[in-house]
Amino acid sequence: MATRIRQKAERRKANKDQRPFAKAKYIKMSPSKVAIVLDKIRGQKAESAVAILEYMPDSAAFECLKVLKSAIANAENNKGMNVDNLFVAECYATSGPLLKRIAYRARGRADRILKKTAHITIVLDEVVGG
Repeated sequence: MATRIRQKAERRKANKDQRPFAKAKYIKMSPSKVAIVLDKIRGQKAESAVAILEYMPDSAAFECLKVLKSAIANAENNKGMNVDNLFVAECYATSGPLLKRIAYRARGRADRILKKTAHITIVLDEVVGG
C-alpha cells in the first residue's frame, strides 16, 4: 500500500511543471477586468510586458505588474534563468470567493451586493533557440 502511494508521489513529482510562476490570491477586483489586462501581455517578452503594465492606466495593471515581477524574481533566483530569455507563457485570472454585502433600500428592504475577488497566475518560460 505504501509503495503505491510513494510511486504516485514520485510520478507526480516527475510530471510537475518546472516553469517559474507567481500567484496573487484574493485580489479585490473582478476577474474579467484582470483578464483584459492579462490578454495584453500574454506571449510578450518579460521586459516588454513589464513596460506595458507600468504605463497602462487600468487599476488591474498594478496588481498584474506585482505578480509579473514576482515571477521574474522566482525565475532568476530560484531557477537560475536569464531574464533576457523569459517570456509570458501563460497568464490567467480565476474567480475567488465572493464577498457578500448588503445595500439598504426603501421600505426596509435590502439588496445583496456581491463583491468579486480574483486569483492571478502568471507562468514564464524561456525562449527556445534564442
